[in-house]
Amino acid sequence: MAKMTFIDKDGKALEVEAPEGLSVLEIAHRNHLDLEGACEGSLACSTCHIVVDPQWYGKLKEASDDEEDMLDLAFGLTQTSRLGCQIIMSKELDGLVVTIPAASRNMMVDKKK
Repeated sequence: MAKMTFIDKDGKALEVEAPEGLSVLEIAHRNHLDLEGACEGSLACSTCHIVVDPQWYGKLKEASDDEEDMLDLAFGLTQTSRLGCQIIMSKELDGLVVTIPAASRNMMVDKKK
């Protein structure tokens, strides 16, 4: 089975099993990692924003226009930022390394009246 590594906001690395066909968001949730995913992977928010290790970024499929639009709302955007719900594990991504940012911006929260 493929593996991937999450690096948390404190810099701690956790290697986990990463079943093919699951998104990085789903893998994070299966391993009880703090990656929100407020829209449950429907590409309607940026709360599953992750930073992909530069060595892996070029191996990913290009982000769609919709993903790019949502990334514009992400807190702490970087050159290798992606949404975890849009990265689907495959054999080619065995060993993927991503960092979970220290904060996220949830635009789906009801605003105070």
